[in-house]
Amino acid sequence: MDDHPLFVRGLELLLPITTDGRAQVVASTGDAAAAAAVVTRCLPDLVLVDLHMPAPGGIRAVSAIRRTTPRVRVVAMSGSTEPAPALEALRAGAEGFLPKTSEPEELLPPLLAVLDGWAVLPAALLRAMLRPTHAAAVDLDGEERRLLRAIAAGRHTVDIAEELHVSERTVKRMTAALLRKLRVSNRAEAAAVAGHSGLLTE
Repeated sequence: MDDHPLFVRGLELLLPITTDGRAQVVASTGDAAAAAAVVTRCLPDLVLVDLHMPAPGGIRAVSAIRRTTPRVRVVAMSGSTEPAPALEALRAGAEGFLPKTSEPEELLPPLLAVLDGWAVLPAALLRAMLRPTHAAAVDLDGEERRLLRAIAAGRHTVDIAEELHVSERTVKRMTAALLRKLRVSNRAEAAAVAGHSGLLTE
């Protein structure tokens, strides 16, 4: 979902080549208002959304896609490195954020990670989002803090299960409960909220 035809055409040409045919563009639109309808019609595995499309804008497009096709993975993109739009996109339901300066061959690993259930963010952006602020405190017990630190570190479910001496199913249940407690929708946003609240340094 991007209103820059040259960028879309570049992805259409280069993604199949750089991924040995594993990734290809199946549809595109530069109209944020039509994004959800296009996704509903094509049902892709993953959607890239430019946050700076004309009104109603990329954030609204992410929200609409999440509402109408909740199982489709969404990754936001922007030419800006400011953390605020990325955080808004995560709150709207995006599973990750990538800079539009990325080369096509650099897109594959993070996109595959998103398809595998992970959230992706550039390291510099994550550091900016994790700078402590005076956000409202969240009361977490010791186990919840250990889980949150592991999530923020990008640890896999199986590794977290081993560290906490519980099953993978229990880790998934604990993670879902933690996300609810933090009032967030995914791991990336949980890490960001925790960083803003200073929970990762306590």
